[in-house]
Parts: sequence; C-alpha cells; structure tokens
Amino acid sequence: MTDTAKLAAEVLADHRASIDRLDAILVYTLGERFKHTQAVGKLKAEHDLPPSDPNREADQIARLEDLANRADLDPEFAKKFLNFIIAEVIQHHKSHQS
Repeated sequence: MTDTAKLAAEVLADHRASIDRLDAILVYTLGERFKHTQAVGKLKAEHDLPPSDPNREADQIARLEDLANRADLDPEFAKKFLNFIIAEVIQHHKSHQS
C-alpha cells in the first residue's frame, strides 16, 4: 500500500469513527425525545386533548427548516425527517387514547 493510500485509509477510518459516534448521539437523542413525546401523549389522553396539533407541527417544521439552513443541511431532508418523527409521535399519542 502506498503512503497516499495509507493516509487515505487513516482519514477514512477517522470519518467512519466520527459517523459512528454521531449515529450513537442521534439514537440516544431520539430516545430522549420520544420519552418526552410519550409523556405528552399521556398528558393529552388524560385531559382529552387531540393527539395532533397542526399549528405546533407547522411551527416545528418552520423552526427545523431554519435550523437546517443554518446547519447547511438540505431543508427538504430535514422536513421529511421531522414529518416522519411527527407521524410516529401521533401514532404513539393515539395509542394512549385507546
């Protein structure tokens, strides 16, 4: 292996290690987020509130789009990601109301 190839392999390994750490952060962050949304779902069920809040969801999407722009992340990807999370949260909220 050439010196250039060795250097490239080291850089690749460093990037992959960073990606692995970030994946762990994402998973733990989502876990923490869902603990709070579960609590919100139970609270909504106890007080007979609707499982979804379209105004809150729209505000969250706009906020996330702004954050994505500032983080140099494709805002469309960020919106799709948040919409996926919101749909999952609403399903959890509905399950508490059964």
